[in-house]
Amino acid sequence: MASALVLSGAACTHAEPPTPDVSPSVAVPEGVRPPPAPVASSAGDARGAASVVPVQPSATAPVPAASALPDAADSASLPQTHDRPSASGPAFDARVAALWDAIVRDDPDRAIPFFFPLGAYQQVKDVTDPGSDWRHRLVAAYKRDIHALHGRLRTGEGGAPPRFVAFEVPESRSRWVEPGEEWNKIGYYRVFGSRLRYEDASGEHAFDVKSLISWRGEWFVVHLSAI
Repeated sequence: MASALVLSGAACTHAEPPTPDVSPSVAVPEGVRPPPAPVASSAGDARGAASVVPVQPSATAPVPAASALPDAADSASLPQTHDRPSASGPAFDARVAALWDAIVRDDPDRAIPFFFPLGAYQQVKDVTDPGSDWRHRLVAAYKRDIHALHGRLRTGEGGAPPRFVAFEVPESRSRWVEPGEEWNKIGYYRVFGSRLRYEDASGEHAFDVKSLISWRGEWFVVHLSAI
């Protein structure tokens, strides 16, 4: 996957969405699954200046070899840093490729490298059982969203697959979330309103990636289609 990135020239015309007004996360007991969360629709132009992964030559950008994907579990055991994340570079590009491949193939497990790692979540979140909350609420919603997004793809004549266009992150709107906000014990950068753009048989489309947060200077998804 190409690692060169360009900056979008679109001017910011929308204010940053407010922090979601929700109750603190409550860990779901092991073996209990929460009800499905609705998948938000998405379309329209990019909002705010954004880092953009350029157009790819094929639809199913292949997942890089395991050696090319960074091992988030290793870094998740280390302390958080105040390094500002960037939507660029081989590690970021590999995670984006993994998410797109998961959507095209309807295989959510392929996208786990782009999800906020368990070890980091256990350090960050001030909830009763962060491991259970991560598995049964957050990862379960992530997988449901990927299945739903796969269902929106349309193949062209002759079975031509959808084609990845760009992943946009409005980095100018990211901010450091202080400890005590959003039921966290330690801080992180957070940005709302990233978008994945693609083309299929019915034209060009996009879907929102609701929330990215940082761990040690790298962006990870924590909410895909719904919060």
